[in-house]
Amino acid sequence: MSGRVSAAAYEALIQFLYQAPIGLVQTTLDGGVEMINPTSAQLLMPLASDGSLDNLFDVLDGVAPTLRGLAQAAQHEGEVICDALRFTSPGVLGEVAKTLSISMVRLDGARLMAVLDDITEQLRQEQKTLDRRLRDAALIDALTQMPNRAALSSTIADVLQREREAGSQFAVLFLNCDRFKLVNDLFGTAVGDGLLGVLAARLLGVLRAGESMAARVGGDEFVVLLGSLASSDEALAISQRVIDVLGGPCVVAGHALTCSVSGGLLLGDGAEGDADAMMRDASIAMVEAKRQGGGRFIAFEPAMRERAVQRARTESELRLALAEGQLFVVYQPIVALQSPAADRSCAGVEALVRWRHPQRGVVPPIEFIGVAEECGLIGALGDFVLATAVRQQQRWREELGALAPGWTAVNLSRAQLQEPGFVASVQALLARSGLPPPCLHLEVTESMAAQDEVVQAVLQQLKALGVALALDDFGTGYSSLASLHQFPVDVVKIDRSFTSQVDTSAHHRVLVQATVMVARSLGMSTVVEGVETEAQAELVRQFGCDRGQGYLFSRPLEAHALTTWLQPTATAACTGRTF
Repeated sequence: MSGRVSAAAYEALIQFLYQAPIGLVQTTLDGGVEMINPTSAQLLMPLASDGSLDNLFDVLDGVAPTLRGLAQAAQHEGEVICDALRFTSPGVLGEVAKTLSISMVRLDGARLMAVLDDITEQLRQEQKTLDRRLRDAALIDALTQMPNRAALSSTIADVLQREREAGSQFAVLFLNCDRFKLVNDLFGTAVGDGLLGVLAARLLGVLRAGESMAARVGGDEFVVLLGSLASSDEALAISQRVIDVLGGPCVVAGHALTCSVSGGLLLGDGAEGDADAMMRDASIAMVEAKRQGGGRFIAFEPAMRERAVQRARTESELRLALAEGQLFVVYQPIVALQSPAADRSCAGVEALVRWRHPQRGVVPPIEFIGVAEECGLIGALGDFVLATAVRQQQRWREELGALAPGWTAVNLSRAQLQEPGFVASVQALLARSGLPPPCLHLEVTESMAAQDEVVQAVLQQLKALGVALALDDFGTGYSSLASLHQFPVDVVKIDRSFTSQVDTSAHHRVLVQATVMVARSLGMSTVVEGVETEAQAELVRQFGCDRGQGYLFSRPLEAHALTTWLQPTATAACTGRTF
């Protein structure tokens, strides 16, 4: 009885396997087919070149050549030979090719069992899912999980059409971190990324859900799309709130940071062009905000676009000027004030850069220094001036002896002081030229030295080389007389804005006198800038200022002209003649 039940059960199993919607094949160890259901036969027949399905390995040899070897390597009952091995089956009668999979196991010492499946549709669905995920990923910024530029551009285009049809107001706010590069330089990119994450969270927190969209469009740049605005005043108020919230202090990886943000606001009724053009105009306004000191936003005006085009043209031409040697250096004398007016000796000179444009002639520094700072050329420009001035100072020493200027002063930029190896490059420059370090004065602005610990550390290293350090434009920055002792400088240069009113304003006279007194108490000498009249020169001399610089004594001169100016036969050693 048990044998008959077993036979019946076996027959039922065979019937089930025969009718199963998946392909089943039972073979001998060498691939000879013992049982194959219709589904397997249908899947395998396009692969049987001779129409025979007698041996599974022979049928699959062209598409799964490794299968025979895998089966021969399996020695144990129940051992898996392959699991979902994929291969392609050509279509028949105009059908497209199919992707099949085969899984095989060794049943016992004499038989193998294979499962075949048509996974063509499964793969198609998987590819659709993958494509969708890739599209989604292409629209999401990986660091902040905010929409990226592509997503924002698409949304702006939709909003642009919808809001214009409805006649409602919208705006685009372009944001950029001020001095973000400094955070990366000081603390590393991990802290910089952490700061961007904080800013992204703050930005999302300050905006109204459903009526605005924030995106990270690159680096430390964010853009906010403001929709459904009641008026332009609302856009202005939201922009100010964003600037205030993002610019607040925060702690990232144990570092206390404050990174202000600059913004450019483009109102929808002033927008022109497509989404990219709108973001461009908003970014132009953002650059204007940075030019005004940062930590603020400015609304876009069409005139800004023309200025941006002019700056881009200047940048392109300035790069060419550096490559083709169109830049040159002029030198303005700095004279000793404590000698009689008829015998003012030339203590030193300040090196200043000029640009001789092939079409425009000599371009004033005010037209290209700011552009050089914005586009990253200020470091290269400053290095050119420094190298030229050092060589010229040594040449004067060799050619003029005692008549040579005592030193040459060169302005440094923040970019130069942040260059890796800058101190070593100055040391090497002095060594190559043979110029004694005290004959070089390096000038930094008051605000630069007061705000930046990195700059102060580099200044200390420069001072250790033996060069003199000067604090330029004193009185215009963030520090005060009470903090003057914190700077490792040898010379304080009093800004021309004080000099211009020293003979007409008692307030300015007191400030100049106080600066001279505090500097002297700290062992620092003083230079007063912008001296244009004898009355000004006499007053600052009476206040004890050591040296003066200005048009009263001489305009900036090219090296050959200054060489002539220094000759006793030409000027009687700085007689005060204006050139």
